[in-house]
Amino acid sequence: MSRFYFPAFQSAQTMAFAIEEINRDPVLLPNITLGYRLYDNCVNLAGAFQAATALISGVGDTFTDYSCTGTPPVLGIVGDPVSTNSISISRMLGLFHLPLVSYYATCSCLSNRKQFPSFFRTIPSDAFQVKAMIQIIKHYGWTWVGAIASSDDYGQYAVKTFIEQSNTFGCIAFSETLPSVSTKAQILKIVKTIKQSTARVIIVFSSGAYFTPLAREIVYQDIRDRQWIASEAWTTSTVILNEETFSSFGGTIGIAIRRGEIPGLKDFLLQVRPIRDPNNNLINQFWEEMFNCKFQSNTISSNSSELEKSRICTGSEDIKSTQTAYTAISNLRESYNAYKAVYALAHSLHNLMSCKSGKGPFENTSCADITSVQPWQRVNFTTHFGDRVSFDENGDTPAIYDVMNWQRDNDGSVKIETIGLFDESAPAGQELTLQEDKIFWHFDSNTPPRSVCSEGCLPGTRKAARKGEPLCCFDCIPCAEGEISNYTDSNVCVKCPPDFWSNPRRDQCVLKDIEFLSYEEPLGISLTTVSLFGSCVSAGVLVVFIYYRNTPVVKANNSELSFLLLLSLILCFLCSLLFIGQPLHLTCMLRHVVFGISFVLCISCILVKTIVVIMAFKATLPDNNVMKWFGAAQQRGTVFCFTVIQAVICIIWLTTASPVPFKNTKYQNSKIIFECNIGSITGFSCLLGYIGFLASVCLLLAFLARNLPDTFNEAKFITFSMLIFCAVWIAFIPAYVSSPGKYSDAVEIFAILASSFGLLIAIFAPKCYIILLHPEKNTKKSLMGRAAPKNWSGLYAWHPFSQGKPQLQPMLQVVKMAHNLERDSTVTLSAKVLQMLKNRDPTLP
Repeated sequence: MSRFYFPAFQSAQTMAFAIEEINRDPVLLPNITLGYRLYDNCVNLAGAFQAATALISGVGDTFTDYSCTGTPPVLGIVGDPVSTNSISISRMLGLFHLPLVSYYATCSCLSNRKQFPSFFRTIPSDAFQVKAMIQIIKHYGWTWVGAIASSDDYGQYAVKTFIEQSNTFGCIAFSETLPSVSTKAQILKIVKTIKQSTARVIIVFSSGAYFTPLAREIVYQDIRDRQWIASEAWTTSTVILNEETFSSFGGTIGIAIRRGEIPGLKDFLLQVRPIRDPNNNLINQFWEEMFNCKFQSNTISSNSSELEKSRICTGSEDIKSTQTAYTAISNLRESYNAYKAVYALAHSLHNLMSCKSGKGPFENTSCADITSVQPWQRVNFTTHFGDRVSFDENGDTPAIYDVMNWQRDNDGSVKIETIGLFDESAPAGQELTLQEDKIFWHFDSNTPPRSVCSEGCLPGTRKAARKGEPLCCFDCIPCAEGEISNYTDSNVCVKCPPDFWSNPRRDQCVLKDIEFLSYEEPLGISLTTVSLFGSCVSAGVLVVFIYYRNTPVVKANNSELSFLLLLSLILCFLCSLLFIGQPLHLTCMLRHVVFGISFVLCISCILVKTIVVIMAFKATLPDNNVMKWFGAAQQRGTVFCFTVIQAVICIIWLTTASPVPFKNTKYQNSKIIFECNIGSITGFSCLLGYIGFLASVCLLLAFLARNLPDTFNEAKFITFSMLIFCAVWIAFIPAYVSSPGKYSDAVEIFAILASSFGLLIAIFAPKCYIILLHPEKNTKKSLMGRAAPKNWSGLYAWHPFSQGKPQLQPMLQVVKMAHNLERDSTVTLSAKVLQMLKNRDPTLP
């Protein structure tokens, strides 16, 4: 004979106790006495189905009304505790609209009102159980878990729901099914999967009976480093929880249906006594199992060897002295749900009986008929323990679970401790409450285990899924430059805004460094120093020329143009300062305008000086005085016109597309290049092109006049200075284009300073050398006395009409040009020249 299941018998007795309690209640169903019939399903579907059929057909009852009208044989059925049985029975009972109230069938499939319109239950659906387990798993960050489920409807529907919900935040490492009749090979296969898996948390949806063979093998192979999560079907199972299994299953966290208290039940359970009824041998089987004896009537079919091993039951054994699952009422769960199921039917019947026409819950406020019971009578009441009992549109009751933990008691025995509560009706985010200090973790550190396929990605990295593996298995990839992730397990890296850049840890966007050529940095200080030095030198040369303005060297170099040239050079040196410092709208507009006008003024002065020299020495006829058409006024006008053209170009540029400050974030990702956007490339090109045109013309003219007499000729110096100027600005273009950020401004400043120094040194250094270091040479006599012997052949060969000897006509022309250049008395200077020529050649007139 199989072992007697005490908890099931306790539930049956609790149902009988509830009916007797209701019959004694003067308020609930007054003047009505409830009766009941108990059937054993024998833990199989066939027995359960046969019992249900017998109940609704009234087997054994005597009927006088063969019209099948009146009150049905039963008004409701409490049971079956097994989900698979309840599914089959409910499909049949739904055809007769007969309510079935289960106290332990938890399959979520039974919430389908189309398939099971008359099914109700006082235990929460597995959907809520799974939700509670999901909350626990999420609470501890377990994203890599294994799942084991029994092969029945309970296990398969539960694990299916669990996998669907867990995929929203984690992954299933493995999923195994416990067969109803397991073989050794099947158990070993599941154990091998558990050992090979990296998952440290395993959820089991099964009854204790299905799970026991696997649990024994796990203990036998000494698998200890796993955290078990138990479904309500085996959380409180004493079959699994014992001293032998605690080494592997200690610390198990499980979901248990709500515990309740039933006053007076203990005394009722202890009143049970054997009865001599051939149609009811359930109590006798219980008594034999309880006291390990046999009744005399049951020994007839037993052989002699069995009789010798067992003793005879007397029926007077003391049940109060026993300690079994039957007499334990401190942890009522299954029996408490059976108790609530009976009361649910009673309250439903009471509401039906007390309903008044016109105030009923049905269509047109009508009431139900006691002779035609419908399964949708509303129920809402509160038990003695304070629990509210009601059913929603799916026949489910509000979900409340106790969270349990397998621990050792102070005396070393094992126990199940309540460590929290799950209330599905609580506000969102507050459904689960845990008492962390009461939880026992069966690990060396006594802390929750880590169960992840891959450790979380820190801020600054993102998750990259591994090919062919679940989403929970990933690699952590650092964010690219300019992107961040500021929380753990980020799936993507977010780009920083345009003015921001990622910090070295890639977990925060920080303002980009703003780069521009500053006065505080070494490069800016150096360029500023050189610029000021150049302007001071130019100013010093100007002071020297003004002080020695009446000397032959200054006068011979067209002093007015020299003064203007030196002023323009000062502006050229100072305009480079506009390229240093933080770009402003004003400085962006002025920097190229001042640069362009200053250099055009400078080149214009040099060009006019070159034209003056050429015109002075190209006048070949004795009476030709072309210089009167290109005197001081014309020279000033020419410089002014050349400069005005550049000013017009600048004005057009500023009005059409003015340069503005611009934060360039494209050239360097990690920095903001604060620069001046030139606005119009055409305007900038015209400005530089005009300067280049004047410089090219000046270079060409100076090159053609390079062989004129040294005393009055600046063409060689101008040619050299223009070569430097053009070389610098030709090299500037590729250097400017290829220079990044602030260095483009530095290249432009260098070009300005280099060309300015080239002009200053090439044109004015020789003259300052004579003025300051050799003042004895700064005389007309020295200049004229040095001119003839040195340049005689030059003067002679230069004149196109020379026939081998110096002619008077060319010499007089030279004297006239010298007069124009030096602004001296023609008569005086001519006499000196003639005297010099006569001394060289007495044959001259």
